[in-house]
Amino acid sequence: MNLASHVVNSARAHPDRAALRLGDDVVTYRMLDRRTARVAAMLRDRGVRPGDRVGLMLTDTPEFAFAYFGALRAGCVVVPLNFLLKSGEVAYHLGDSEARVLFAWHECAEEARTGAQQAGAEAIVVDAGGFGELPVPGRSADVVADRHEDDTAVVLYTSGTTGEPKGAELTHGNLTRNCDIVADDLLRLTPDDVVFGGLPLFHAFGQTCVLNAAVASGACVTLLPRFDAEKTLAMLAGHGVTVFAAVPTIFSRVLQQPDPGAYDVSRLRLSLTGGASMPVQVLRDFQETFRCVVLEGYGLSETSPVTSFNTLRAGPRPGSVGTPVRGVEMRVVDDGKEVPQGEVGEIVIRGHNVMKGYWRRPEETAVAIRDGWFHTGDLGRADQDGFFWIVGRSKDMIIRGGNNVYPREIESVLYGHPAVAEAAVVGLPDPDLGEEVGAAVVLRPGARATAEELRAYVKSRVAASMYPRRVWITDALPKGPTGKIVKREIVPPLGPGGR
Repeated sequence: MNLASHVVNSARAHPDRAALRLGDDVVTYRMLDRRTARVAAMLRDRGVRPGDRVGLMLTDTPEFAFAYFGALRAGCVVVPLNFLLKSGEVAYHLGDSEARVLFAWHECAEEARTGAQQAGAEAIVVDAGGFGELPVPGRSADVVADRHEDDTAVVLYTSGTTGEPKGAELTHGNLTRNCDIVADDLLRLTPDDVVFGGLPLFHAFGQTCVLNAAVASGACVTLLPRFDAEKTLAMLAGHGVTVFAAVPTIFSRVLQQPDPGAYDVSRLRLSLTGGASMPVQVLRDFQETFRCVVLEGYGLSETSPVTSFNTLRAGPRPGSVGTPVRGVEMRVVDDGKEVPQGEVGEIVIRGHNVMKGYWRRPEETAVAIRDGWFHTGDLGRADQDGFFWIVGRSKDMIIRGGNNVYPREIESVLYGHPAVAEAAVVGLPDPDLGEEVGAAVVLRPGARATAEELRAYVKSRVAASMYPRRVWITDALPKGPTGKIVKREIVPPLGPGGR
């Protein structure tokens, strides 16, 4: 079993169909097959062997796919990196994974070369069309290295919010099954589909739900290297996108564009979101504007990533992350024991999607995976129909005077205000209560609202112990590479009330 076999199979079945598109440039499946074979041959010629780690520090261009599937084709383990990392971070990831080679996009060549040198790895700088200049390999390069389903395919590094980044080892079995479930059960992809490729491909969401799922189905991925809301709308219309995959922030930004409903997106049949909590109001606004169903799901890097999803068959429930996907189990526990239905506890997961472990960290693996169950650190609840609802990270939960406050619930209320574009609820130190509830808010373009008005709006809709006493309006919220709001970087302004 080798994840790269999807490339070969789709090339045989649909050689002249578009696999990747960047602007007006199109890569067919025949071309994708040949380029990945060239990359595999190049790695073998450099003495890189099956099981060796190969770093990727590339943007969302066809070159990412060439290097990703080429390394897998050679039997190597792919280590995808954020192309914005600095040299010290590059050195850490390459050194920790003991990567032998790093493919780096030309725009980040300096940081990549410096970091690779520090880690003792070879940096290969890539630009547009660079892999097309490789010599055509012999017939032996057409062979896809045989890998067992338990062999590691990808090492995905976590964000490191609670310490040094850890590499989640995802096997060929993890990724192939997760990819097939996304393509067949959730998206029902066919070769006629065009999938929006605006999610970072170095991230689990973009790899599994966009690149791998599309390639396995013979569909086309239309790539957008850097997110731009206006370009996104133009691509949805001009490229005939049928499946839109994005994090909630992107949905919100697209809706904030002038007259988004004026674009002809009649081919768009389905949207999916994950990676962060999707405000119910944003979901409903997107569905109404584009006449397209939005499915929200849940997963983590350690679970390949998809764990649960709303589905067309069961009917989506706005605000929930759906039911576990085929072959996966989810429970809500407290101190190891399953909690009664409807009560909040930690989400734990068991199934074919759970990682092999953290790269060379057996002790941390033993803490995360206990009796076969992966402990997520996320808090949620399950309803009577088996739908799961995420209320936040355990570390994000606010304890105000002994009362538990779940940020997602307050954020959902704020998103219901017509002036609010984005909102993030955080805990603030308080000498009397331990923590106080704070809310940072970004207003919609041209909208007006005061902090006092927003505070009163929430106060009238939630329990007295939950509404934010401190509300402040800001121009922007800090975000990570996928567009997810980074709460640890939110700092309230000085002054009474946070105004």
